[in-house]
Amino acid sequence: MSSPCDPEYAPVGDIDAALLVIDSQLKAVYNGRSGPDPEQEQMVNQLTASLGPGGVEALVDGACTLIYMFMSWLRAACEEQDEDVIAHVVPSLVASMRMMPMSFRPEVIPTMTGLVVAAGTGLSPNLWRAQYGEWTGAEMTPLEATAVLLADHINRLAGDDHDFATRLITDALSRADQD
Repeated sequence: MSSPCDPEYAPVGDIDAALLVIDSQLKAVYNGRSGPDPEQEQMVNQLTASLGPGGVEALVDGACTLIYMFMSWLRAACEEQDEDVIAHVVPSLVASMRMMPMSFRPEVIPTMTGLVVAAGTGLSPNLWRAQYGEWTGAEMTPLEATAVLLADHINRLAGDDHDFATRLITDALSRADQD
């Protein structure tokens, strides 16, 4: 039986824009800066300034799609090791969130954890979240940071390859374009 949160019913959103934002944040983290590279920040600012109301929604949907894709990759990697993806990812993710009170206020941690669990069990994170109403402004930074934390987790699993998660997505998008 199909779930109303099945990914086939979910909007994909603007994955390219979401990946640009996430990649910019990853580069800032890896370069030891508290913010993105000024050139990257300018690109992200231009991108977000060009978005209309539908563009912001597409960016949010794109971030949720990234979370889904990251968790799908992590689920496959965990299954190869006979591990449960939820047990592997969620405890360290929640611990990281709790250490970042400026990005993750305590009240958004359950929602972001729920997004990750939904994606880890094969459900669409954005459709799962939609059950509880509209996105709030207070959830935007945690949503971005959740995608960054998952990408960083993947990069560390790939031997500290700082671009692995980004390549994972761009390769998947390239294959989808070819099909």
